[in-house]
Amino acid sequence: MSYNSNNNYNPYLQFSPVPASGNRPMGGICEMLNRCGKRVEDATRKAEAFADHVWHHLRVSPSFSDAAMAKLSQGTKVLTEGGHEKVFQQQFQILPGEKLLKAYACYLSTSTGPVIGTLYISTKRMAFCSDYPLYHYSPLGRQELMYYKVVVDLAQLRAVNPSMNRLNPSEKYMHIITRDGYEFWLMGFISYDKALKTLTDALQHVRDSSGGVLPF
Repeated sequence: MSYNSNNNYNPYLQFSPVPASGNRPMGGICEMLNRCGKRVEDATRKAEAFADHVWHHLRVSPSFSDAAMAKLSQGTKVLTEGGHEKVFQQQFQILPGEKLLKAYACYLSTSTGPVIGTLYISTKRMAFCSDYPLYHYSPLGRQELMYYKVVVDLAQLRAVNPSMNRLNPSEKYMHIITRDGYEFWLMGFISYDKALKTLTDALQHVRDSSGGVLPF
């Protein structure tokens, strides 16, 4: 179950309750990491090649330790669930004929600060989900832990604009604009260039498939 926020209504923004089985304590995470053993070690060795990008990615968060813990939790989830495609299916469900292309670690800019999460790019949608649940007031007025999500059909995207900080070119952003005027900023990518290419290629494929005519 998911629902849109009542405040500042945005049709692409969702808050999804945390499944009872998914709200695991740190002891459970450590236990899963121990079981993963060599798989985690192999993943860690591969990640060393991207050390500079990972460092920049974690520094975007207001809390370095919280960001590191979020990535640890997300990485554990991907390993134990069997890959990004399984996690994507659990978080967003698969549409008929849809295939996940890639998943990228990044942040979504919000009014309360950057939210660390994962950007999923499929043949039909662009979707973001926070790596950990955040406190949010439900429609019933209760404060609950919710996953912060953004889901946009590729056919509904007007533009994907690359951008960077002129004073620090290593700080790169994606400016996402929908056809009905909503905007999103993504930042702090570990693999910015690959993510930008995957999303622009997917968007171009959708446009080519429709003969270049998409609804406004």
